[in-house]
Amino acid sequence: MRKLPYKFSSLAFAFYMATIIAFMMCLLLTAINTGVDTRFIQRVLSTYVIAMPVAFACVTLVRPLVLYLVSKTVATKTGD
Repeated sequence: MRKLPYKFSSLAFAFYMATIIAFMMCLLLTAINTGVDTRFIQRVLSTYVIAMPVAFACVTLVRPLVLYLVSKTVATKTGD
């Protein structure tokens, strides 16, 4: 199987994170707001079409800030 070059690892991370989190949020929020019935999956997927690109953009844009905050609040392996 072919793999992406390492330089795209942050984008791959953002894509997978956004894909999973957006789907989980769509499932939960759709269930809370409209209930679970025969059209539940249809409503989830129609919401997911909008949520996934937004989540991907957010994860991509926020990543540098998160890395900075982690570097300021978590010790390195050497014990900084």
